[in-house]
Amino acid sequence: MSSSNFVRKLAKLQFKDTFNPYSDGCEEFDRSDAPRIRRANLQLVIDAALNVPVNSLWIARDLGYRGGRRTGLALTDEAHLVDHAHLYGNLPLKRATLGPVVAERTARVVWQTLKEVSQPVFLWNVFPLHPHEPNDPLSNRCHTRAEREACRPLLIWLIANLRPKLIVAIGRDAALALADMGITAAQVRHPSYGGQEEFIQGIRSLYGVSSADDVDTQLSMSLD
Repeated sequence: MSSSNFVRKLAKLQFKDTFNPYSDGCEEFDRSDAPRIRRANLQLVIDAALNVPVNSLWIARDLGYRGGRRTGLALTDEAHLVDHAHLYGNLPLKRATLGPVVAERTARVVWQTLKEVSQPVFLWNVFPLHPHEPNDPLSNRCHTRAEREACRPLLIWLIANLRPKLIVAIGRDAALALADMGITAAQVRHPSYGGQEEFIQGIRSLYGVSSADDVDTQLSMSLD
């Protein structure tokens, strides 16, 4: 399967109470061609990662409504779209939405920490779409096992083709989901709900990165 076929298969996935950013549009925030932009963004990142090569694969649970739902990129909000573009050189990633740039707390911590790692990392989710509560599209819910299993072949393709040296599960939910699929991963704390310091220390430990007080100070200021 080629990267373009991968993106096409992803765009065809449909589940109840789920927003597929690669085929669905948000009437309130999206540009008219938002799904196409998000598909293009994702394919640019996948193609670049296939040629780097990637050192690690960081996997969280699902896309969030303030982050990946809008950008089409895991653990990436619009405030860090440029950082994602620079992760693999200088990719021409584009915004798919209108209005003010929206930031997400989790993305903020992840991208600050990525600067410490300084290695090619590919970001993904166990469930690569945005699941939401019924009648509340701008909310987050945990995906179901059936939804996860439907997306499993895509994750297996990424692992087989990116061949990461390390897979990192971000959060307990992601770790349990990966274990359920028979995928071995190191686990770090999810940075939300007060877990940012444990997440940072967990990543530093995995990559042998020394403590950086200036980064801690910057994170503390940005999260106030």
